This record gives sequence, C-alpha cells and structure tokens, in this order.
Amino acid sequence: MEKKEILHYVDHTLLTQTATWEELQVLCDDAIRYETASVCIPPDRVKQVKAYVCGRMAVCTVIGFPNGYHTTAVKALETEEALDNGADEIDMVINLGMVKEKRFHDLRTEIRTLKDICDNKILKVIVETCLLTEEEKIRMCDIVTSAGADYIKTSTGFGGGGATFEDVALFAKYIGPDVKIKAAGGITSFEDAEKFIELGASRLGTSRLIKLAKVGF
Repeated sequence: MEKKEILHYVDHTLLTQTATWEELQVLCDDAIRYETASVCIPPDRVKQVKAYVCGRMAVCTVIGFPNGYHTTAVKALETEEALDNGADEIDMVINLGMVKEKRFHDLRTEIRTLKDICDNKILKVIVETCLLTEEEKIRMCDIVTSAGADYIKTSTGFGGGGATFEDVALFAKYIGPDVKIKAAGGITSFEDAEKFIELGASRLGTSRLIKLAKVGF
C-alpha cells in the first residue's frame, strides 16, 4: 500500500492538555495537505476548527475523554454541543467501571443514547483495550454492534497502552458486519499502520505518520 494512501485512513490527532490554537492550525493545515480522514481535536475547539478548515476537512472530537466516567447525561450534553458547533464525528469513551461490574445493559443504553443524538454523524466507541480482559473485549464487540455505533476504537492513548495487532484482529473476528474498527494509540510507523489496515482497521488515530511524511516518505 502506498504511504499516501495510508494517510487517507488517519484521524490526525492532537488531544494534549496544553494544545494551543497555533498548534491546532498546523494540525489542520497538515491534515488538509496530506488528505487525512479527519482532524481529531478537543471539544472546546470544535467551532474554531470547523471555521478554520471551512469544509476542507472532517472535524472529529472526543466525549467523556479520557476516563469515560462522566454520567450519560453529561456525555449527551457534550455530544449535542459538539454537533451544534460543527463536529462531523464523535469518539466517545465508555465507562470502564460498568464493564468491570458487568453492567452491559447500561453500557448499551449509553452508546445508543449518543448514537441517537449523532443520528447520521459517525460515532466511534473507545473501549480502552489495555484495561480489558479478552472476554471483556469480545463482549464490547457485541455491545457496540447491538447499540448501533459506527466504529469500535481501541484506545484513548492516555490509558497506559495503545492499539495492538492482536486486539484489532480480535475485533475483526467478533464485531458485527456494519461496525468498523479504529486503531489508535502508539502507531509510530507506516509499516505498523499498514498492518493494522490489513487486519481490518478502517481508521487510524495518530499524529506521528504526518510527522514522518513531513520529513519525506
């Protein structure tokens, strides 16, 4: 696969707590130049970024980030505001305590609530694989599928671990036919990115591939 083609899978991401408007402008300019799938930015910057890209790039933001233990009502309000401000895609973090307590009905209800708000906009569900057992990962494939979300996503990048080949392969085996996979966290090379795509990922959450592209393929 050509490296330029791999970049079309990328959600070009900047979610650090200290991100400045100048840095976000560079992020957007690079995303437009290299034709990534989207820019993924903090929710308080959605309106600003949406105006800046002016229809040239999809805008993605995060909800309940990074820990996921906001109440469903708060996540719903966050989602509504982000969409009102122009977000095209939403990446939500699940409540991991609910997973550990096997409150699967509550998890499904929360995801469904946010998908209903998103309507035809893309909803990606971050399950933070580094904190789950294999059994829990498989169960989340079922929940994300039955809740009607568009993507299952491996990681926030803030949880102590990122995407692994094994987890993406596991998702590809157990996710429903209408659900796609986003690998995120720790993707540092085009070789790894291509492997994730071969295993079934349709999106890659990273900023490092653009940095590599800027110094030459």
